[in-house]
Parts: sequence; C-alpha cells; structure tokens
Amino acid sequence: MTVEIKVKDLDIEMLERAAGMLRAIAHPLRIAILTHLEEGNRLTVTEIHQSLQIEQSTASHHLGILKDKGVLASQREGKNTYYYLKHDSLRNIIDCVSKCSISH
Repeated sequence: MTVEIKVKDLDIEMLERAAGMLRAIAHPLRIAILTHLEEGNRLTVTEIHQSLQIEQSTASHHLGILKDKGVLASQREGKNTYYYLKHDSLRNIIDCVSKCSISH
C-alpha cells in the first residue's frame, strides 16, 4: 500500500530535514560512498577509504556529514563501526532526483 503525501501535508521542519539530506548527498565523494552502501551493504570506514582510494580522515569526514544529516546510521561491533543506509527508501529519492533532472 502506497501512501500519497501532498504538498499541503508537508511541514517546514520536514522540508528542512529533507533539504539537509539532499545537500549532504550532493557531493561526488558522498555519492560514491552511497553507491558502496547500496543493496544493504554495511562497511567500515577502512573498507570505504580503501575502496575509494581516499584518505581515512576524508572518508570519516564525509561519513560524519552523512550520518549527521540522517542519511546513514552506524553500528559498533567490537573494534569496528559499520555504516549503512538509514532509510531503505533513499533509493527512491535518488531515482526521483535522477528522473527529475533529465532534460526533455
């Protein structure tokens, strides 16, 4: 069952949160991080910085921004912290943005 939300149902706080998430996503390195975390993947900062061939501090910085804006969540297991997409519906947002940005 799909719930249809109309513009009139959105409040300013919800829109601000969504805008913050979209601003956080709108960075080439953060998009690259998200592609590695799609499909339910859970990765450590080490796995991310090695796969993207960037400094660990850079990966940590961008992961922190994504987590702060509610895009990612993390879970500590022993010495490792695993990062993953906080919302399964994030894929829908990315699909929507890509469809809306195609010029006709």
